[in-house]
Amino acid sequence: MIAQSQGRLQNRRPLSIIDIGSNSIRLVIYEGIARSPTVLFNEKMLAGLGRGIVSTGKLDPEAVTRAIEEFRRFRALSDQAGAEELFVIATAAAREAVNGPDFIHRAEKILGTEIRVLSGREEAYYSALGVISGFHPADGIAGDLGGGSLELVDVAGEAIGDGITLPLGGLRLQDMSKNSPGVAARIVREELARARLLKAGQGRVFYAVGGTWRNLARLHMNMTGYPLNVMHHYEVGIESSASFLRQVARGDIDKMKGIEGISKNRRALLPYGAAVLLEIIAAMKPSNIVVSALGVREGFLFSLLSEEEQRLDPLITASEELAVLRARSVTHAHELVQWTGQSLAAFGVEETEEEARYRHAACLLADIGWRAHPEYRGTQSLNIIAHASFIGVDHPGRAFLALANFYRHEGLFTEAAASELTALATPRYVERARLLGGLLRVVYLLSASMPGVIPKLRWESRANGALALVIPASHAGLDGERPAGRLAQLAKLTGRRLELAVEGEQAIFAAK
Repeated sequence: MIAQSQGRLQNRRPLSIIDIGSNSIRLVIYEGIARSPTVLFNEKMLAGLGRGIVSTGKLDPEAVTRAIEEFRRFRALSDQAGAEELFVIATAAAREAVNGPDFIHRAEKILGTEIRVLSGREEAYYSALGVISGFHPADGIAGDLGGGSLELVDVAGEAIGDGITLPLGGLRLQDMSKNSPGVAARIVREELARARLLKAGQGRVFYAVGGTWRNLARLHMNMTGYPLNVMHHYEVGIESSASFLRQVARGDIDKMKGIEGISKNRRALLPYGAAVLLEIIAAMKPSNIVVSALGVREGFLFSLLSEEEQRLDPLITASEELAVLRARSVTHAHELVQWTGQSLAAFGVEETEEEARYRHAACLLADIGWRAHPEYRGTQSLNIIAHASFIGVDHPGRAFLALANFYRHEGLFTEAAASELTALATPRYVERARLLGGLLRVVYLLSASMPGVIPKLRWESRANGALALVIPASHAGLDGERPAGRLAQLAKLTGRRLELAVEGEQAIFAAK
């Protein structure tokens, strides 16, 4: 028997989802059903099943042959990974083609399971669930652009509003326009006139879902030199992106900066994705465009959770899981959450609900780099956190999480390795990250990174105007030069007079 690696959560049962789209077919094997799912294995093929469906009414025969062969591999990979369940969903091309039922029947025989062919309404529903699961909270219009169709649906918190499915997928537009992005734009404009729900999105976010839009955002990242190579929650400003989208929609992409970072198989559909996005912007007038890495597949996975699990905070659950896997003590991490909250209150620092969430997550992540060489713990932790597959956090929030951990290891006034992230975070987040890092630098030297002592530490206001960090008498041996030095750094950062004291004794250190 092969022992399971400790790098995986022990209570998870792997499952697989195969998503049969009009352009791509993807197998994703998940560690288990979870609020913030972790991918064990991910593979896709660009089959192009929906290519030519407008003129022939059938799935592309060569694509069918390739897909059927690939299903054998997908089934074998799912079994090899130990997946206990295999779910298969199919979307626009499979439900619309006259030879779709025959294709599905052949695929079911190979995969050994029933394939769920989603209706347009179901596809929109699961796409909306994917967006709801990935943002905290979602509020706007979700648009899922596939190869065969575009699903638009209103999302607000956990509520799913009006939705519509339109025949505006990238492959379909390419066929309908006879490879003319200009003609495609006119087709899109006419079809979007039926999407009255877009008017309700004015001034709200448009969530862009689907591979074509993700690659469009990737090109925008490459062209602008964006410092964080994370797709989920990437924000594209309306005015700043207008000329970019118009250039792509004209098909003028071969010499664009960063185009080499986009797969050649994906480039052909970029102009159609840009054309659709431009028309949506014109009809909806959103506040901005936010990219979602989660869509129908993740929405389907989210639907398998209990209502209680669906209500969990995805960022906090993912951070706690990482603490379980990598920290010396997850109990110590939870103690940090409580103590830092009390510390901010003692310093008179107020938090918004979002800032409290991010501080909570940062505390859970504060010790994930302890196995690295001491001189590299800060930069390693920064890179792990900044590029982790977190959901429920925007990019400035990611920068805060990474910077708090960086300052905790590297010092409060070190910038070199973190300059790109400090530029991405807001000035307020940088200030908060330094303060949190300073608090962590003090308390880690009093706890030896183990639980038990942190709940016994407290802040006391003194008559001389100082704020004292009081160590219980039972742990008096923990005082010394090192924590005193760290407190001096915190005093310098905050401009406060701080004291380190043992309960029942005079202050042993004062700093300002």
